[in-house]
Amino acid sequence: MTDARTAEELIAEAAAAPVDGWGFGWLAGRATEERPPWGYARLVGERMAGAHSALDVDTGGGEVLAETPHPPKVLVATEAWPPNVLVARRNLRPLGATVVAVAPDSTLPFRDGSFDLVVGRHPVRTDWADTARVLRPGGTYLSQQIGPGTMRELSEAILGPLPPPDSRHPEDAVASAEAAGLRVVDLRRATLRAVFHDIGAVVWFLRKVVWTAPGFTVDRHREPLLALHRRIVDEGPFVAQAQRFLIEATHP
Repeated sequence: MTDARTAEELIAEAAAAPVDGWGFGWLAGRATEERPPWGYARLVGERMAGAHSALDVDTGGGEVLAETPHPPKVLVATEAWPPNVLVARRNLRPLGATVVAVAPDSTLPFRDGSFDLVVGRHPVRTDWADTARVLRPGGTYLSQQIGPGTMRELSEAILGPLPPPDSRHPEDAVASAEAAGLRVVDLRRATLRAVFHDIGAVVWFLRKVVWTAPGFTVDRHREPLLALHRRIVDEGPFVAQAQRFLIEATHP
């Protein structure tokens, strides 16, 4: 059932809602997305239990890392968006983790061989050579990443027709990992159903997951937003397909 409020009311509410951190609780009852079958948080928890020192890259608000039941002795996370740094420090304090603020696209500010485990959920970009550098011999990199053309239906509803995706292909990640001297030991793919029940959920999602529609603003894209609102009212919830892949590699 769609929200009875007008498009403008829903859009205004979503435009004013905070998007700090990397939690999606604001969408409860308004949008859903299938979870990948491999259970990333569980896998991270298992790897953390056997690690002495670990790094979480692009931790967001630390929401996923905070689920770790048995953190290693040394636990560090990086984050480039200042509002998220504060959220992550609060969420990860019970684990004794250190959250390091970094500049976007900067190299990892750690010595060679600092960690025996590096993880990352939906990293903005994976610098494979730098990842290999900070891993100790025998160390592991585990990451759940955004796949090519993810949420393409939503992107095109806002931006119009798009060319075929030219980035984020799992095969490219494997090639880059191996070129950096890592050995890929696991690669899994999943296509996941995402459902939006009102235009407010769409606006909030686009503000938070900025790569879905680069350059998105409510004012600039009001016309396609109103068209999508009418579509949801007339036809029911809007469905898009999210692409994810899991990659695990070891440092020989």
